[in-house]
Amino acid sequence: MVIRPSPRSLTGPRGRLSLTNSCSRPCIPRSAKATWRCYSDGAQSSESLVAAHIAETPFPVSSAYGSAARASTCVPVVAAPAASAPHPVMHARRIYSAGVPWALNLRDFRTPTSKTTLGRRNMSSTPRLHTLNKNNINQYVVNAKYAVRGELPSRAEKYRQQLAKGYPPTPPEEMLPFHEVIFANIGNPQHLDQKPITFFRQVLSLLEHPELLKHEDVLVNQLGYKIDVIDRARWLLHEVTSVGAYSQSAGVGRIRESIARFIEKRDGYPADPQSIYLSAGASAGVMTVLQVLCASPKTGVLVPIPQYPLYTATLALLNAQCVPYYLEESHEWATDHDAIGKALQDAKAQGTDVRAIVVINPGNPTGQSLSAHDVESVLELAAENNIVVIADEVYQTNVFQGEFHSFKKTLRELQKKQPGKFDKVELVSLHSTSKGMVGECGHRGGYFELINFDPEVVAEVYKLVSISLCPPVVGQCLVELMVNPPQEGDPSYPLYKKEYDGIFNGLHERATALHKAFTEMEGVECNPPQGAMYLFPTIHLPPKAVEQAKKEGRAPDEFYAFRLLDATGVCVIPGSGFGQKPNTLHFRTTFLAPGTDWVNRITKFHKEFMDEFRS
Repeated sequence: MVIRPSPRSLTGPRGRLSLTNSCSRPCIPRSAKATWRCYSDGAQSSESLVAAHIAETPFPVSSAYGSAARASTCVPVVAAPAASAPHPVMHARRIYSAGVPWALNLRDFRTPTSKTTLGRRNMSSTPRLHTLNKNNINQYVVNAKYAVRGELPSRAEKYRQQLAKGYPPTPPEEMLPFHEVIFANIGNPQHLDQKPITFFRQVLSLLEHPELLKHEDVLVNQLGYKIDVIDRARWLLHEVTSVGAYSQSAGVGRIRESIARFIEKRDGYPADPQSIYLSAGASAGVMTVLQVLCASPKTGVLVPIPQYPLYTATLALLNAQCVPYYLEESHEWATDHDAIGKALQDAKAQGTDVRAIVVINPGNPTGQSLSAHDVESVLELAAENNIVVIADEVYQTNVFQGEFHSFKKTLRELQKKQPGKFDKVELVSLHSTSKGMVGECGHRGGYFELINFDPEVVAEVYKLVSISLCPPVVGQCLVELMVNPPQEGDPSYPLYKKEYDGIFNGLHERATALHKAFTEMEGVECNPPQGAMYLFPTIHLPPKAVEQAKKEGRAPDEFYAFRLLDATGVCVIPGSGFGQKPNTLHFRTTFLAPGTDWVNRITKFHKEFMDEFRS
């Protein structure tokens, strides 16, 4: 195999070109010329002219690739002037036949040094460069933070996988000082052994496999299905046709009607099914609303601190502004009207167009349940400043102290008391099947209701949700079951009531036990659990621990959380992942995990940690 080079140098501005071919005949005609532009590592070279003429003496192929060069393929084309194509991988562009049966092999060439090598695909040992890297992808994605799925949970999952291999550990892994990992970092009830409601799962099983309905006697007499389970499954199948088919973009019409009846029963005021949108969990609803609302980089949204990081992450993705307002820990994490007003006015003074306020009730990560006065105060501020209220109410059934006050009910009551003042307040209320006693996170069911919105804006919301075609139909059906569960007198009601109350009481008992443990720990302060699934205790760490955290490049509460995980297998999230007042430290933990062993592990670790870093 030979290539006859031109007497001219085959060296371009990026280095010597090594031409390869597997043909035994000359591959470049005497008069042929090839002109191309080379690109390497994202930098465009100057144009390089290679004029190749057949010489009298054969010139052997560069031995740099040895036998690999002989395996390259002869392609019947020559290279011609290329269009500009700034690409991080070298290319010779615009290859065409030009009427000659010979060719330069120009496929996929690169070099780790200054040489530009034309040759066989993947001939170089250097890994192929990626088209995408962290610096050239959407930087709003790079900048978004979501603590509950960050480094700590990733390490916890690594430990879980290690434990799953059994004992002794596989070298070079070392023995872990715990026998199981507790994922207390996220509200994922069924991952932590919360049992699904039987009625819900039985109906879903029939929706997923309707053929079972042909064997009603087996379902009832052998499998324990009640007749109301079968009736509900038949009705839902009639409405959705199949859970494998698309529904209307806003959700199945009759399911939206069921949600409207639920809201009316809860609040005592009617709801319009046409204002209700099914979603893939409440998170999808939040993202839909914020996408519509955030019009420019100057758009601002008031977000409670501490907050669920969905909000700051979504605002970062949309290149909008988070306007933080602090909850009052000394008042059981209540809202502070004056603090919110100051945050609003300060943001406006800086040129931020504040469009909305987010309220999470009951609270995440704080677990507070807002009083009626707190809810009224937020609505007052919204009316006075013409801002939208986004009420995240996914924990509305998880209330241990007091009662849940819905924003819609409170708004309707204020409209009756003070006609005119609150008539234009725009409210979004969200709910989900992921929390409460349902705990069906994986089925991704949720909804949001739009109240007092401009019809033209509503049309844009509909268009936006239509782009995704529809939310998961199984999730929609589960929403219908959540808002329309068995009622007293129904065959499934006794078991439903027993399971529902058992889950609620279990959560309350674990929350109380965990709170008691925290209050007995040195340097830990914690408000009583009022609702939701979380506690958010304050921790006061010794100066030596703070100094060690700095040495390791971590925030002090993050340092504490990593040490806790490494020692006990209990994964919590540091308060810095949710936001907190300056010079305070917290962590968030769920109280979903059964038993008390993991609580004892936390207590033991904390004592040893404090002793280790005691001044």
